[in-house]
Amino acid sequence: VLSATSHPDGCSPDGDSATAPMETRPQPDAPVCSPPSHPPPVEDDFQFLLCEGCRQESPHLKLLTCLHTLCLGCLSENKPVGQCPVCCTAIPQANGIPDMDNLLFINLQARLRVYKQITSHGGPTCSRCRGEAALVWCCECEEFFCAKCFEDHQWWHKKKTHKVRKVEELRAESAHQFLEDTRKSCNLFCTSSSHPNQSPICSIYCPRCEKALCCSCALLDGHQALFRDIRSETQRRQEELSSMERELRRRRSGFEATYTSLQGEAARLEEAQREMRELIRQRVEQLVRLIRQEEEELVGLVEARQEQGRRELARELRHVEGVLRRMEAGERLVEKMSLYATEQEVMDMQPFIKDSLQELQQLQLPVAMDRGQPGDLSECRARLQAL
Repeated sequence: VLSATSHPDGCSPDGDSATAPMETRPQPDAPVCSPPSHPPPVEDDFQFLLCEGCRQESPHLKLLTCLHTLCLGCLSENKPVGQCPVCCTAIPQANGIPDMDNLLFINLQARLRVYKQITSHGGPTCSRCRGEAALVWCCECEEFFCAKCFEDHQWWHKKKTHKVRKVEELRAESAHQFLEDTRKSCNLFCTSSSHPNQSPICSIYCPRCEKALCCSCALLDGHQALFRDIRSETQRRQEELSSMERELRRRRSGFEATYTSLQGEAARLEEAQREMRELIRQRVEQLVRLIRQEEEELVGLVEARQEQGRRELARELRHVEGVLRRMEAGERLVEKMSLYATEQEVMDMQPFIKDSLQELQQLQLPVAMDRGQPGDLSECRARLQAL
């Protein structure tokens, strides 16, 4: 790691001659760093930085009140407007676009892009001359420099303590370590609007205004007794979030138990529904079998009654047919007797024919009835009504 306080001319940040040895600067003829044999995987470890809707990287990530992170594209296409598409929590803004940017994810994406440049094939190029391969990276300027541009950088910033690191060393680090190291290079700037140009770096926090202030603004403020150190305030806020996160974990266990219980209840309802469907199917099949059986019995009963009626009708038909034939034979015999019989034949046959004709005359006509429905079918009708 290059020294953060020494400079090419051997002067200290205060401009005095340095008594400490000079730092080892990268030489112009230094070999270009070779790519690592096994670059650390980045994609799988940082999927949480992607939009939770489209799962794409975006420079415009919004943080919802439900703590889901979505890009502007997903929020613009979100239907219905005013609800989180992940958990359906209401979005307070009328246009459905939250005001809060997820600065953490946006900055992490930017720093990961720097890390990908470092670990890419061939390595990064100088951010200043755009031609030479970069040998160092300035953590303060967040830029890459070749050997020559690094000397210029050190000259212009000899009064400042810019921390620079060799690209070769950065390539050997993991993405997690790189992000942790670069986090320390961030500075807070004064939020007061009284500064016409660039705001100076602040180190004081006013809890009454809830703003970060520089020393000048703090001296002009009338509430100096309430001031806190900005680092202590950030640490306090981080500890507060950590405490809330622990409490959230504790409460989460209760919600997880409720969720598991609800899942079990949903499974039981599904199982009860499946069992009821199966029971209905079995009962319907049973009813169908019973109805088919009843159908067969009723059809058999009707066929038996119809068969009995057919037999009775056939018997009566045969009887009436026989009577008709006897009448025809009697008429024909009497007619022939009157035409051709002798007195002797009349005397001999007349008593017999007379008895037969008297028997025919005494026969009664069959009782009229509905031959279409012989027998009693009321039992069939009653059983059909019961079905």
